[in-house]
Amino acid sequence: MIRLLIAVLTTITLGACAHAPAYDPQDPLEVVNRKVYKFNDVADRYVLRPVAKTYADITPQPVKTGVSNFFDNHLTYPITIVNGVLQLKFKQAASDTGRFLLNSTVGILGLVDVASQQGMERHDEDFGQTLGYWGVGEGWFLMLPLLGPSTNRDLIGRGGDYFSDPTYYVDEPQVEYPLIALRAVDSRAGLLGTPENFLNQQLDPYVAIRTAYLEKRWNLIHDGNPPPDDDFEDFGDE
Repeated sequence: MIRLLIAVLTTITLGACAHAPAYDPQDPLEVVNRKVYKFNDVADRYVLRPVAKTYADITPQPVKTGVSNFFDNHLTYPITIVNGVLQLKFKQAASDTGRFLLNSTVGILGLVDVASQQGMERHDEDFGQTLGYWGVGEGWFLMLPLLGPSTNRDLIGRGGDYFSDPTYYVDEPQVEYPLIALRAVDSRAGLLGTPENFLNQQLDPYVAIRTAYLEKRWNLIHDGNPPPDDDFEDFGDE
């Protein structure tokens, strides 16, 4: 559900900017996906959201900012660096490595986002985008239990990212599991408000989420500058 809300929030932010070409998404599992969506919605409403709201209410803002910066720098950015290289974006990968090192040292183990203060651009890459970069089709739309929207391509991408995620190499369960839990709560706390209000206004939240997610992924694969719609009449047949 975290990824689900991120997708919606991204669509709101992009607005009328670059968007995915119009096509009928491949969703042969829609009946099952809708049931999974309802399950995820209940789990988020009665478990994750209340925990995240409590965390947001009792945690001082400087602490929340530091926690978010730490996760972004140490657990997310290594994935971005690796996939930048896999997409042959060597200059970007070098810049991202510098950003990672600067925040890890001057930024006090990533608690302070010094790189952004210095004007260093932040990028977002993952193995699903890498597969798309090399021409792998998205396949079916999927709604995964607790994890939210995905596609066949992005599901495979999750496996690739798993080995780039530093938590994979943490051998101590008493460290790994609390990190994963805090990461989930912190991510959900950062999405309280706008995405939920947006979903409540939709006649069919499932379709809104599906569209938002696919558009988000399309834009990420093309770094925010997708080709004209006319060039992708067969996009839905990938």
